[in-house]
Amino acid sequence: MKHDIEIRTADGVAKAAVVKPENGQATDKGVIIYMDAFGPREALYRMGQRIADAGHVVLVPDLYYRSGAYGPFDARTAFSEEASKTRIRAMMQEATQELTARDGAAFIAALDAEGATGPVGVVGYCMGGARALTAAATYPDRIKAAASFHGGNLATDADNSPHRLADRIKARVYVGVAGVDNSFPPEQSARFAEAFRLAGVDHIVENYVGMAHGWTVPDHGVYDEAGSERHFKRLLTLLEEAL
Repeated sequence: MKHDIEIRTADGVAKAAVVKPENGQATDKGVIIYMDAFGPREALYRMGQRIADAGHVVLVPDLYYRSGAYGPFDARTAFSEEASKTRIRAMMQEATQELTARDGAAFIAALDAEGATGPVGVVGYCMGGARALTAAATYPDRIKAAASFHGGNLATDADNSPHRLADRIKARVYVGVAGVDNSFPPEQSARFAEAFRLAGVDHIVENYVGMAHGWTVPDHGVYDEAGSERHFKRLLTLLEEAL
Protein backbone atom coordinates (compact mmCIF):
# COMPACT_ATOMS: atom_id res chain seq x y z
CA MET A 1 0.00 0.00 0.00
CA LYS A 2 1.55 3.26 -1.15
CA HIS A 3 0.76 6.83 -0.27
CA ASP A 4 2.59 10.07 -0.99
CA ILE A 5 3.89 12.51 1.59
CA GLU A 6 5.97 15.66 1.77
CA ILE A 7 9.01 15.87 4.04
CA ARG A 8 10.22 19.22 5.28
CA THR A 9 14.03 19.39 5.37
CA ALA A 10 16.53 22.12 6.15
CA ASP A 11 16.52 23.08 2.46
CA GLY A 12 12.88 22.77 1.44
CA VAL A 13 10.27 20.10 0.91
CA ALA A 14 11.04 16.67 -0.49
CA LYS A 15 8.31 14.54 -2.00
CA ALA A 16 8.36 10.90 -0.95
CA ALA A 17 6.36 7.72 -1.15
CA VAL A 18 5.57 5.55 1.85
CA VAL A 19 4.92 1.88 1.18
CA LYS A 20 3.39 -0.37 3.82
CA PRO A 21 2.58 -4.10 3.89
CA GLU A 22 -0.40 -5.01 1.72
CA ASN A 23 -1.84 -7.09 4.56
CA GLY A 24 -2.03 -4.01 6.77
CA GLN A 25 0.11 -5.58 9.48
CA ALA A 26 1.69 -3.01 11.77
CA THR A 27 5.46 -2.89 12.06
CA ASP A 28 7.95 -0.58 13.73
CA LYS A 29 10.79 -1.45 11.34
CA GLY A 30 11.62 1.11 8.67
CA VAL A 31 13.59 0.99 5.43
CA ILE A 32 14.77 3.91 3.32
CA ILE A 33 15.39 3.29 -0.38
CA TYR A 34 18.04 5.62 -1.79
CA MET A 35 17.13 5.93 -5.45
CA ASP A 36 19.22 5.47 -8.56
CA ALA A 37 19.93 8.27 -11.05
CA PHE A 38 16.48 8.18 -12.66
CA GLY A 39 14.51 9.26 -9.60
CA PRO A 40 11.51 7.82 -7.73
CA ARG A 41 9.15 5.93 -10.06
CA GLU A 42 6.95 2.88 -10.38
CA ALA A 43 9.84 0.42 -10.65
CA LEU A 44 11.22 1.53 -7.27
CA TYR A 45 7.76 1.55 -5.71
CA ARG A 46 7.23 -2.07 -6.77
CA MET A 47 10.56 -2.98 -5.23
CA GLY A 48 9.53 -1.07 -2.12
CA GLN A 49 6.28 -3.04 -1.90
CA ARG A 50 8.20 -6.30 -1.88
CA ILE A 51 10.38 -5.02 0.97
CA ALA A 52 7.31 -3.72 2.80
CA ASP A 53 5.49 -7.04 2.50
CA ALA A 54 8.40 -8.65 4.34
CA GLY A 55 7.42 -6.57 7.38
CA HIS A 56 8.71 -3.03 6.94
CA VAL A 57 7.54 0.52 6.41
CA VAL A 58 9.41 1.70 3.32
CA LEU A 59 10.26 5.30 2.46
CA VAL A 60 11.27 6.29 -1.09
CA PRO A 61 12.33 9.96 -0.97
CA ASP A 62 13.12 12.18 -3.92
CA LEU A 63 16.78 13.09 -3.52
CA TYR A 64 16.54 15.62 -6.36
CA TYR A 65 14.00 17.86 -4.65
CA ARG A 66 16.39 20.82 -4.59
CA SER A 67 16.50 20.83 -8.40
CA GLY A 68 12.84 21.59 -9.05
CA ALA A 69 10.56 19.77 -11.47
CA TYR A 70 12.05 17.10 -13.71
CA GLY A 71 11.32 13.93 -15.65
CA PRO A 72 9.91 11.42 -15.64
CA PHE A 73 12.87 9.62 -17.19
CA ASP A 74 12.95 6.34 -19.08
CA ALA A 75 15.77 4.35 -17.50
CA ARG A 76 16.38 2.51 -20.77
CA THR A 77 17.03 5.63 -22.85
CA ALA A 78 17.74 8.57 -20.52
CA PHE A 79 21.52 8.40 -20.83
CA SER A 80 21.41 7.98 -24.59
CA GLU A 81 19.51 11.26 -25.05
CA GLU A 82 21.66 14.34 -24.59
CA ALA A 83 19.06 16.56 -22.91
CA SER A 84 18.03 14.04 -20.26
CA LYS A 85 21.62 12.91 -19.69
CA THR A 86 22.73 16.50 -19.06
CA ARG A 87 19.79 17.14 -16.74
CA ILE A 88 20.33 13.98 -14.72
CA ARG A 89 24.04 14.57 -14.30
CA ALA A 90 23.42 18.11 -13.08
CA MET A 91 20.92 16.89 -10.49
CA MET A 92 23.26 14.13 -9.36
CA GLN A 93 25.94 16.74 -8.68
CA GLU A 94 23.50 18.94 -6.80
CA ALA A 95 22.31 16.07 -4.58
CA THR A 96 25.67 15.75 -2.88
CA GLN A 97 26.64 13.13 -0.36
CA GLU A 98 26.75 15.76 2.36
CA LEU A 99 23.30 17.19 1.62
CA THR A 100 21.71 13.77 1.34
CA ALA A 101 23.31 12.76 4.63
CA ARG A 102 21.83 15.83 6.30
CA ASP A 103 18.42 14.97 4.87
CA GLY A 104 18.59 11.63 6.65
CA ALA A 105 17.34 13.14 9.91
CA ALA A 106 14.14 14.27 8.19
CA PHE A 107 13.76 10.93 6.44
CA ILE A 108 14.03 9.04 9.73
CA ALA A 109 11.54 11.44 11.32
CA ALA A 110 9.14 10.70 8.46
CA LEU A 111 9.40 6.99 9.23
CA ASP A 112 8.70 7.75 12.89
CA ALA A 113 5.55 9.62 11.87
CA GLU A 114 4.41 6.54 9.95
CA GLY A 115 4.85 4.32 13.02
CA ALA A 116 8.30 2.94 12.14
CA THR A 117 9.96 4.03 15.36
CA GLY A 118 12.27 1.04 15.66
CA PRO A 119 15.47 0.07 13.87
CA VAL A 120 16.03 1.34 10.35
CA GLY A 121 17.57 -0.28 7.29
CA VAL A 122 18.84 1.59 4.24
CA VAL A 123 19.37 0.30 0.73
CA GLY A 124 20.74 2.20 -2.23
CA TYR A 125 20.91 1.47 -5.92
CA CYS A 126 23.54 2.92 -8.27
CA MET A 127 24.18 6.46 -6.98
CA GLY A 128 22.06 5.61 -3.94
CA GLY A 129 24.51 2.96 -2.78
CA ALA A 130 27.05 5.48 -1.56
CA ARG A 131 24.32 7.58 0.00
CA ALA A 132 22.90 4.62 1.92
CA LEU A 133 26.31 3.84 3.39
CA THR A 134 26.90 7.50 4.25
CA ALA A 135 23.53 7.59 6.01
CA ALA A 136 24.53 4.56 8.06
CA ALA A 137 27.67 6.39 9.16
CA THR A 138 25.75 9.59 9.95
CA TYR A 139 22.97 7.96 12.00
CA PRO A 140 24.66 4.89 13.51
CA ASP A 141 22.41 4.67 16.56
CA ARG A 142 19.31 4.21 14.42
CA ILE A 143 20.45 2.55 11.20
CA LYS A 144 21.18 -1.12 11.83
CA ALA A 145 21.37 -2.48 8.27
CA ALA A 146 22.83 -0.91 5.13
CA ALA A 147 23.00 -2.33 1.62
CA SER A 148 24.33 -1.12 -1.71
CA PHE A 149 23.57 -2.75 -5.05
CA HIS A 150 25.57 -1.76 -8.11
CA GLY A 151 26.65 1.30 -6.16
CA GLY A 152 29.45 3.32 -7.71
CA ASN A 153 32.43 5.17 -6.26
CA LEU A 154 32.33 3.50 -2.85
CA ALA A 155 36.09 3.59 -2.33
CA THR A 156 37.66 6.43 -4.28
CA ASP A 157 40.32 8.98 -3.38
CA ALA A 158 37.63 11.58 -2.62
CA ASP A 159 37.37 12.92 0.92
CA ASN A 160 33.69 11.90 1.10
CA SER A 161 34.20 8.36 -0.18
CA PRO A 162 32.05 5.98 1.89
CA HIS A 163 34.93 3.64 2.71
CA ARG A 164 36.47 6.44 4.79
CA LEU A 165 33.41 6.33 7.07
CA ALA A 166 33.72 2.67 8.03
CA ASP A 167 34.77 3.37 11.61
CA ARG A 168 31.49 5.29 12.17
CA ILE A 169 29.17 2.52 11.01
CA LYS A 170 27.46 0.20 13.49
CA ALA A 171 25.10 -1.40 10.98
CA ARG A 172 25.54 -4.72 9.25
CA VAL A 173 26.58 -3.98 5.68
CA TYR A 174 26.02 -5.81 2.41
CA VAL A 175 27.46 -4.68 -0.91
CA GLY A 176 26.32 -6.41 -4.10
CA VAL A 177 28.77 -5.67 -6.91
CA ALA A 178 28.01 -5.81 -10.63
CA GLY A 179 30.48 -8.12 -12.30
CA VAL A 180 30.97 -5.50 -15.02
CA ASP A 181 30.97 -1.99 -13.53
CA ASN A 182 33.47 0.74 -14.34
CA SER A 183 32.12 2.85 -11.47
CA PHE A 184 33.27 0.24 -8.92
CA PRO A 185 36.26 -1.63 -10.36
CA PRO A 186 38.13 -4.43 -8.55
CA GLU A 187 40.68 -2.09 -6.99
CA GLN A 188 37.88 -0.11 -5.32
CA SER A 189 36.23 -3.31 -4.14
CA ALA A 190 39.47 -4.43 -2.49
CA ARG A 191 40.00 -1.03 -0.87
CA PHE A 192 36.43 -1.02 0.44
CA ALA A 193 36.69 -4.51 1.92
CA GLU A 194 39.99 -3.70 3.61
CA ALA A 195 38.63 -0.51 5.19
CA PHE A 196 35.54 -2.22 6.54
CA ARG A 197 37.48 -5.19 7.87
CA LEU A 198 40.00 -2.96 9.63
CA ALA A 199 37.13 -0.96 11.15
CA GLY A 200 35.51 -4.12 12.49
CA VAL A 201 32.29 -3.71 10.51
CA ASP A 202 30.14 -6.81 10.01
CA HIS A 203 30.04 -6.78 6.21
CA ILE A 204 29.84 -8.79 3.00
CA VAL A 205 31.01 -7.76 -0.46
CA GLU A 206 29.57 -10.12 -3.08
CA ASN A 207 30.33 -10.18 -6.78
CA TYR A 208 27.42 -10.89 -9.15
CA VAL A 209 29.28 -12.42 -12.07
CA GLY A 210 27.81 -11.51 -15.44
CA MET A 211 25.56 -8.77 -14.08
CA ALA A 212 25.83 -5.21 -15.39
CA HIS A 213 25.38 -1.92 -13.53
CA GLY A 214 21.65 -1.60 -12.81
CA TRP A 215 20.74 -5.29 -13.00
CA THR A 216 18.35 -5.29 -10.01
CA VAL A 217 15.85 -2.62 -11.18
CA PRO A 218 13.12 -3.92 -13.51
CA ASP A 219 12.93 -0.90 -15.83
CA HIS A 220 16.67 -0.92 -16.61
CA GLY A 221 17.78 -2.20 -19.97
CA VAL A 222 20.29 -4.48 -18.21
CA TYR A 223 17.74 -5.90 -15.77
CA ASP A 224 18.34 -9.55 -15.01
CA GLU A 225 15.45 -11.38 -13.35
CA ALA A 226 17.52 -14.15 -11.78
CA GLY A 227 20.10 -11.66 -10.54
CA SER A 228 17.39 -9.42 -9.13
CA GLU A 229 15.79 -12.33 -7.29
CA ARG A 230 19.17 -13.14 -5.79
CA HIS A 231 19.52 -9.51 -4.67
CA PHE A 232 16.10 -9.61 -2.98
CA LYS A 233 17.03 -12.80 -1.15
CA ARG A 234 20.23 -11.23 0.17
CA LEU A 235 18.55 -7.94 1.06
CA LEU A 236 15.57 -9.41 2.87
CA THR A 237 17.83 -11.77 4.82
CA LEU A 238 19.99 -8.83 5.89
CA LEU A 239 16.94 -6.85 7.03
CA GLU A 240 15.44 -9.80 8.88
CA GLU A 241 18.65 -10.57 10.75
CA ALA A 242 19.82 -7.03 11.47
CA LEU A 243 16.52 -5.34 12.28
